[in-house]
Amino acid sequence: MKEPSPRASRLAIAGLCVAVALVGGSGFLLGRATTERPVAPAARPGSAVPRPAPAPAPVAPAPTDRTMDRADLLALVAAASDAVATGAAIPAEVTRADGRRFEIRLPFGCDGPADAQSDAPMRWRYDGEDNTLRIHVAPVAWRADDWLSPAPPETIEAVEGFWIPRPWTMSDACPPAGANAMAAAAPPAIPPEQTVAIAQFFAAGGARQARRGSKPFETVVRLQPEALRAERGFRLRISGRLTALGDRGPVLCRQPAGAAQRPVCMIGMTADALSIENPATDEMLANWTFEHREAVDR
Repeated sequence: MKEPSPRASRLAIAGLCVAVALVGGSGFLLGRATTERPVAPAARPGSAVPRPAPAPAPVAPAPTDRTMDRADLLALVAAASDAVATGAAIPAEVTRADGRRFEIRLPFGCDGPADAQSDAPMRWRYDGEDNTLRIHVAPVAWRADDWLSPAPPETIEAVEGFWIPRPWTMSDACPPAGANAMAAAAPPAIPPEQTVAIAQFFAAGGARQARRGSKPFETVVRLQPEALRAERGFRLRISGRLTALGDRGPVLCRQPAGAAQRPVCMIGMTADALSIENPATDEMLANWTFEHREAVDR
């Protein structure tokens, strides 16, 4: 019998090893495919079924990133008013509002054009012959001790601003058409009192660009008749930052007639701009801008 050569023996051994490896690998893969996968144990009767963890809630933007509007300002007034009426501390949301940006629109002239002899602080007239609109807006002037009694800082020389009409509503529009006519036809009643104002405090010797004194904001513009809606009046838009009144935050409420009186509140501000708008077209009719350095540092 012929003995195999060494080379043939090595080839035979190598082939046998490859065959064993192929058979073993196939058996391993076949075993993995046929092996039963572990099954989660069934929950026992009466036991709580685990629930997946809830997804994290989206992070809301910081409240200081948003410009406050009429609704936000009136919410601050409501919180400060309730605190004063109940003898509680001023809420944190009121004091934290110091420095927040705001924008508010005040409707005026809702009863239509004023007479030539009218002395209303906020009024308008329209001349149809030459299509000329005349608007007059005069701020209200208060004494500092009316709000910061008993001893207001000597640095405060003047307080000027505006009453917010109809503070019981979030709307910045004139009342519905016909509401004023119904009021005029009704028997005389107690005139409505003003309860919410927004104003700026001026320091003695400070810049006077935003301070008006006896000088109103006035403008004369050409306006076509179709762009005039007398029943909608006009809007005074004020924008700026809320300014704290001492350590009580930017809203100060008082009850000068006692606990039975509804609190009268003032919102402190530093005005950046004031403009007059036509609500019928959303057109800006006039605009005044002011500098920050005119604010009183309290």
